[in-house]
Amino acid sequence: MPNSPSLVLHMFPSSHYNEKARWALDWKGLEHTRIPYLPGPHAPQMQRLSGQQQTPVLVMGERVIPGSAAIVDALEREFPQRALYPADPALRERALEVQREFDAEVGPAVRTVVFSMLVHELDYLCAIFTKGQPGWKRVAYRALLPLVSPVIAKANGVTPENVPRAFERTERALDDAARLVGPSGHVVGDAFSVADLTIAALLAPIVKIEHPDMAQPQPIPARAAELYARFERHAAVQWVQQQYAKHRPASCAVA
Repeated sequence: MPNSPSLVLHMFPSSHYNEKARWALDWKGLEHTRIPYLPGPHAPQMQRLSGQQQTPVLVMGERVIPGSAAIVDALEREFPQRALYPADPALRERALEVQREFDAEVGPAVRTVVFSMLVHELDYLCAIFTKGQPGWKRVAYRALLPLVSPVIAKANGVTPENVPRAFERTERALDDAARLVGPSGHVVGDAFSVADLTIAALLAPIVKIEHPDMAQPQPIPARAAELYARFERHAAVQWVQQQYAKHRPASCAVA
């Protein structure tokens, strides 16, 4: 990539929105650097970098781009090869509409569903959060989790009122995904697009995924196994696994 800007992805290793950005980079075969952050301590770092506190953030040359949808859009414009936007304007708008809906509604619901389990499995939560971190950070982070787990729960929508709504929205999203997939096996048109990528990435936390970027840490505790088992027979879960098997490339990240 001699004439391309450098690409640095600031991210959480296991987040589904971050997975959207990783997948787009890998789909286009773009070498990039990944910088993993610990949730919580990341906030002031992201604020200084991008003026907001969420991941992912892509630094592309001199540009700082926060948010998975904005990152996909920037990559699509800068690197049009292996397009994620359909060429047909109507199909492109439909694919972007699917992305907007799943970003706004499904991603947060899936996150709440997963965290409703993780706040009771702090060792597993630590293994997910500290992936890619040095040993001393993993030990320190685990020691703090009993103190900060109520904050983590609230920040991720784990309340008695919201958790049932999150499960209902997640189950509806699975039904929607299964309904949206056409005869071609894709959500919009007859080729893999941002719509397929978005749905598969945002549902990935409730699916057993083998790709290293979203594989669950081992061993899987009983509560997590029960959560995966709750959804595993759904046609949309099987479709997500197929998308990962067929369309999720190996990582293009460089050390």
